Amino acid sequence: MRVEFAQAIINAFDRTANLAFITGDLGYMALEKVQEKFGERFINAGVAEQNMITVAAAMAHEGFLPWVYSISPFVTLRPYEQIRNDVCLHHLPVKLVGNGGGYGYGIMGATHHNIEDIGAMRILPNMKVYVPFTASDVAQAMAQMIIDDSPNYLRLNMGAKISNEVSPFSAWRKIKNGTKGVVVGTGPVMENLLNMSIAGDLEVWVLSIFPIIELPEELIRSINVSKKLITVEEHRGECGLRETLSYHLMNELTTSIKMLSLAAAGYPSGRYGNQKWHQEENNLAGKGLSDALQHFIG
Repeated sequence: MRVEFAQAIINAFDRTANLAFITGDLGYMALEKVQEKFGERFINAGVAEQNMITVAAAMAHEGFLPWVYSISPFVTLRPYEQIRNDVCLHHLPVKLVGNGGGYGYGIMGATHHNIEDIGAMRILPNMKVYVPFTASDVAQAMAQMIIDDSPNYLRLNMGAKISNEVSPFSAWRKIKNGTKGVVVGTGPVMENLLNMSIAGDLEVWVLSIFPIIELPEELIRSINVSKKLITVEEHRGECGLRETLSYHLMNELTTSIKMLSLAAAGYPSGRYGNQKWHQEENNLAGKGLSDALQHFIG
């Protein structure tokens, strides 16, 4: 999605007069054309993420629309206090962009992974989190962010490649019908489930904007009928999709249900591998995912 992001921000430059771009010394072989297009409004803040966020907040206060780019943990967790105090508490339209959410940076290890970012960002005052599913979602999500006067976080990863038709970017999208249970997932990790034959028996939804404001009535009806719900996220369930969805469902369901949470548990083996390896170790891909689904739906 990094390529799609760079092209979308270049395209937006001519339509949005107050855009500015700040990077934390990252973006090699991706942002060169952005730098060329933005000129003096392209700032390399260096390896100084806390200062980078404060600079972005000051620019937003002066009327700019700053986009701040780094890898996910460096743009969310490292400068967290500055995001809260300088950006969110002042309701400034700073747009944070984190590349490689989840296990996206693979073998580089836990310091470069981010399986807590959605939870950390969604609880901040005034913050909205955008999680594209396919590569084509990126430009559509960014178009919404540009006109949103709130602080935003855009979580980038490798776009999902599936055979199902996907509607334009929105908070909730139903991907397919099914009768054996309902799946609600977020992010490109849903590709792994949708490309399995077992998914043919499941109704599948993708959530792409946090915090959750309301649940689709169709989704609530489907869960009440099937009585089986599966959540899928390349993120901690404790502060992510599982937790926030469960809270909203408590007020909506008219029956008891069975629930399976497929989420990032961290590093069960204590080892590192590429992104797919970490997904498989956490039952988000491969045999572990297939076995968990088969056992749950019977």
